[in-house]
Amino acid sequence: MFKRFLAVALGLILAVTCFGCDEPASGAELTVTVVVAGGLGDRSFYDSANDGLQRLMEDYGVNGNVIECKEDASMYQLQLVQAAEQSDFVIAVGWQFWDALNEVAPMMPEVKFIYVDEAVEGIDNIFNIKYAQNEGSFLVGYVAGKMTQTGKVGAVGGMDGDTINDFIVGYKQGAEHANPDVEVLWNYAGTYEDPAKGKECALALYDQGCDIVFQIAGKTGDGVFNAAAETHNFAIGVDSDQKYINPDVIICSMIKQVGSSIYQTIANYIEDGTWAGGTIWTANMETGLVGIGYGDDTMTQQVSDELKAEIEDIMAKIVSGEIVVDTTRN
Repeated sequence: MFKRFLAVALGLILAVTCFGCDEPASGAELTVTVVVAGGLGDRSFYDSANDGLQRLMEDYGVNGNVIECKEDASMYQLQLVQAAEQSDFVIAVGWQFWDALNEVAPMMPEVKFIYVDEAVEGIDNIFNIKYAQNEGSFLVGYVAGKMTQTGKVGAVGGMDGDTINDFIVGYKQGAEHANPDVEVLWNYAGTYEDPAKGKECALALYDQGCDIVFQIAGKTGDGVFNAAAETHNFAIGVDSDQKYINPDVIICSMIKQVGSSIYQTIANYIEDGTWAGGTIWTANMETGLVGIGYGDDTMTQQVSDELKAEIEDIMAKIVSGEIVVDTTRN
């Protein structure tokens, strides 16, 4: 279903170009630096952003760099400035960059900033990409609500904030749509970089009777998968299709194609000079960049074909507006 909607996604980006276009540029003339709030190796959010950069390097010959902040708040502004001094495009990946972008971008108007996962309004050299992660989370919540044997499902969030809570409200609504009697529990690890803490949080939920736990915590979420295996329960992946990590316990993943949204934005600029600075683009289910994954046919499939068909129907209803998913975002 994702491929079917990629053309729509491309069209949506083009539709917000009312501020005009620059002259197309050769990819080899561009330096693109991705700055991540956490670190690579999470096999989800940050790695997806890096994948988009790697594809741009391969397909268009852009000069690419990645800078990791490792959740050190004192580094956010410093690393954005360092990236901007050597780049044509700086991609700030993570809601944590809001304050730093407000400071740095106006001081460097010649640099094009792409803000991934949040939005800074009113600054012409920032193109903002937000995601309807609540919609994809509704789908995996529906799966959890249908498959739970205990009547309790859970979620481990990285931090207590609007973005993570947007996952949670969608997940809860989806689970309750599938099973009005289901109980949805959640907690927060307080970090995206600590698998041991993720395991601790997941074990607490499994101990409370949850038999399926949704990890929304980046690298911390690896501990959720470990806890699921140890307790003979199930887990749900996030951002990328993570089933390959442990096909026996990961039943599905909520997919948020960060890499593809970055790739399309830079590719549009290279192809025809499109740049929609000062605007916000929401990558939602209609664009095909938010959805659900079940791994591939070589992997154990806990989700039945019948349930997958129900999910397809729900996706169509979300896109049409028949189902409106709750959100914490404006």
